Amino acid sequence: MKIFIAGHRGMVGSALVREAEKRGGSEILTATREELDLLDQAACQQWLQDRKPDQVIIAAAKVGGIHANSTYPAEFIYENLTIATNLIEGARQAGVGRVLFLGSSCIYPKMAPQPMPEDCLLTSPLEVTNEAYAIAKIAGLKMCQHYRAQYGLMYHSAMPTNLYGPGDNYHPENSHVIPALIRRFHEAKERGDAEVTIWGSGTPRREFLHVRDLAGACFHLLDQDDPPDWVNLGVGEDVTILELAKLVAKTVGFEGEIKTDPSKPDGTPRKLLNVDLLKKTGWSAQIPFAAGMAGAYQDFLATLDKGTARL
Repeated sequence: MKIFIAGHRGMVGSALVREAEKRGGSEILTATREELDLLDQAACQQWLQDRKPDQVIIAAAKVGGIHANSTYPAEFIYENLTIATNLIEGARQAGVGRVLFLGSSCIYPKMAPQPMPEDCLLTSPLEVTNEAYAIAKIAGLKMCQHYRAQYGLMYHSAMPTNLYGPGDNYHPENSHVIPALIRRFHEAKERGDAEVTIWGSGTPRREFLHVRDLAGACFHLLDQDDPPDWVNLGVGEDVTILELAKLVAKTVGFEGEIKTDPSKPDGTPRKLLNVDLLKKTGWSAQIPFAAGMAGAYQDFLATLDKGTARL
């Protein structure tokens, strides 16, 4: 069994590699950006033809938080669309029998019912701040669905909620909320700041899944003979952004005041996934949030010491 994990250097991809290594019994194929440009259709097709993996997991993506999605929408839609189409069609041409495409919970409408079931997809408008990214991910999901229907290939998708854990991106502007808060509170503690201000009102609710749980869920789905065309990957519980900030501050050891800035955008009011379909397949999240957060902070400190943190 040969498994190609596209995007193996990212937080998700590296967790998938670790999970595959832990499971054993498979040859893990990876390629750096220098070895394979996923935006080059011909190169993707040739690479897959030459190596002929049995399975492909598409974890490669251009990702970021509200600021990055709002600032670079053209890049987000182009790069994510291109990665999806190149790898899905390239896999078909290379005779790959199984593809797992990873999307995001942002594919669902801004005002979707909460928690969000899989069948609310495309029922109303998307959140404007990440529309470009969401449309690209919806296209990849639909490609897998239609390739499965027309060609009889086991191409299917998983839609994770917000992720966190080892290997995250801590860039001050282009990161997601947990790594951004970890860095902000850590640096505030180091400086001895009396307060930290977070974006928005603090009232939006978000769900968070540890990346190790995500990896376990992905391989669980790959073990299924007849998985859903797409399935939500989450924990089924959420917290407010202010509650999250308080947990990060406690984990980091910041004892100052936490203020909100309502002049900054909140994004979607709530993003909680309905995970009933996932549970029916026999899987549920294992890592408690507080324990996962503590581990994420320890990984941040370790990468700072090594000089490998993605800052």
